[in-house]
Amino acid sequence: MENHTTKSNHKGKPLLILGFISITILFLLYTRYQNSELVTPAVLDPLQRISYAFYIILFMSFAAIILGINMYHKQKAKENDKGLLSIIAISTWNTKSRKIFLITFVVYGLFFSMASGTLVYQPDVTFSLHYGAKIPSGFISPCCGPTGYAPKIIVYLTEHIGLQIIPLNLILQFFVSYLVGLNMALAVRTISISKKTGGLGSTGATTGLFIACPTCAGTFLSLFVGTTSGIGLSIILTQLQTLFIAISIPILFVTPFILAKKLRNPDGSCAIN
Repeated sequence: MENHTTKSNHKGKPLLILGFISITILFLLYTRYQNSELVTPAVLDPLQRISYAFYIILFMSFAAIILGINMYHKQKAKENDKGLLSIIAISTWNTKSRKIFLITFVVYGLFFSMASGTLVYQPDVTFSLHYGAKIPSGFISPCCGPTGYAPKIIVYLTEHIGLQIIPLNLILQFFVSYLVGLNMALAVRTISISKKTGGLGSTGATTGLFIACPTCAGTFLSLFVGTTSGIGLSIILTQLQTLFIAISIPILFVTPFILAKKLRNPDGSCAIN
């Protein structure tokens, strides 16, 4: 049984490592093609094909990471080794927590899209007139930009609504939304247990709900600026917004461990059966 547990535990980790390494290498390799002086009309077609391959590999890496996280999460819940990771896994491996996670993941993901300029609503601009766009339509812009900001996917959904998908923002959206969803599910679970036992500190657990969305203040600011700028949003503003959101990631990583300590019994076991 122990050997089976160890083998299962190792299945998730390689997928996680493979996904992260693939994304890192992918970004570094594509940076080589971002020198605007070297990009001539003759290389645009090959670069366009490379940009398609870029997104295919990127989404495959996402799939590996999602599968790896799910396997690792499930195994840590089964192990129940009295570690904080096991407590986090046990606390969130149930139907109610999954629903909270999924709803939070989707809602915050949409929220993040507007904050980062991925989802654009520009009521004062008609895309077909100002940009000569066909509605609906989309294309990949293979060049040029700093590492992580190319290739871009531009999509015109309606005359006033569009998408500007930047690789780095897409990655941040995925991981920040995951962490926010995990924090929210764990915080709600902690509050639920604290009400029953009265010994886990409901004040600290409630605080976790607010910590679960540390980027919301910046999101409102970015939403205001992004709405007025639309697809024409300057790359400098986009980079500043991305940096601001990235700073919140360490907070989102630490908070689940703080909440997990509140769910730990004196003997180290999880307060949730």
